[in-house]
Amino acid sequence: MFRLKSVSAHVLRAPVATPVQTSFGLMTDRPMVLVQATCEDGFIGWGEVWCNFPQVGAEHRARLVDHVLSPLACGEAIEDAPALFDKLTRRTEVLALQCGEPGPLAQAIAGVDIAVWDLIARRRKLPLWRLLGGRAARIGVYASGLNPTDPERLAAERQREGYTAFKQKIGFGRERDLGNLTALRETLGDAATLMADANQAFRLDEALAYVPLLAPYALSWLEEPLRADRPWSEWQQLKAQGAVPLSAGENLAGSDAFKAALDSDSIDVVQPDIAKWGGFSACRALVPRIEAAGKRFCPHFLGGGIGLLASAHLLTTGNGTGLLEIDANPNPLRELLAGPLNTIRNGRADLGEAPGLGIDVDLEALGPFRVAHRYA
Repeated sequence: MFRLKSVSAHVLRAPVATPVQTSFGLMTDRPMVLVQATCEDGFIGWGEVWCNFPQVGAEHRARLVDHVLSPLACGEAIEDAPALFDKLTRRTEVLALQCGEPGPLAQAIAGVDIAVWDLIARRRKLPLWRLLGGRAARIGVYASGLNPTDPERLAAERQREGYTAFKQKIGFGRERDLGNLTALRETLGDAATLMADANQAFRLDEALAYVPLLAPYALSWLEEPLRADRPWSEWQQLKAQGAVPLSAGENLAGSDAFKAALDSDSIDVVQPDIAKWGGFSACRALVPRIEAAGKRFCPHFLGGGIGLLASAHLLTTGNGTGLLEIDANPNPLRELLAGPLNTIRNGRADLGEAPGLGIDVDLEALGPFRVAHRYA
């Protein structure tokens, strides 16, 4: 058992020259909510809370960590990380209903959970992937977040750095989407692995007409062609076309939601986001369920380096067929904190044997990006 002395959040924002585009909006800077969990014996663990949208979301989620979760997490003896995850979830269930914010609270809890797992692994002097029962330190990766404007240029840069798989954002009109996929295939070659992400862009009738047009590009998957709240029967209709494997999961929350997805047999690649719901405590249980259902586990993530490392360590618990999503766009909050994930060779990264997540956070180095969020 152990006791947490403090749990606190740090908001960071990095300016970008080129906004990250999705079918539903822009990211005009790169936000990050970094969670710091300090044990009474001095060990520190680090976590990250999903906070990409809305624009003001990072500061709000950080306040949830500081003012709601920290008082619940600190002081009492904690048996293990899942016990704390269950406590925080249980103690905030009514609050989530009252304020209509189950998502932000779940995201904040996930960030705390990641930090506590990191702390425990550091106390035991183990890399987190070993503590989780991971199979190997080496994982496959892909370059994600390719914008709809000249994506082949950025993809070519990442290919020269060692990437062999790439995911293009679509949902900007057929001519533009197909032109981008054509340019990617011509630039990267037939051996490159390609995927596409629609970010919930289409209604069912639109998707049924659109998806067959993607067949010539030999995509490994099409991500979220439909809204995440559409019935699984619609996904089943789209899958029945057989044109492209389907993927989803970043916008699912709760074991029941993932059970419904698996029971529907409508998606081929399942993509939980460890910083958006569940942390390690809940998401690690999803991995064997996903793979037992014959699906591919590929964690979703788009944020800073700590959440990316957490996703990588979780991926090691799978059967080796999954890929880690790494944003292709420049982001100092990823680059300064991703450690071993900054080095890609032949489409793979090696997490190594450093304890915990494998990175020591230097708050002073992050100083230029820190943003005040606390109440006076």
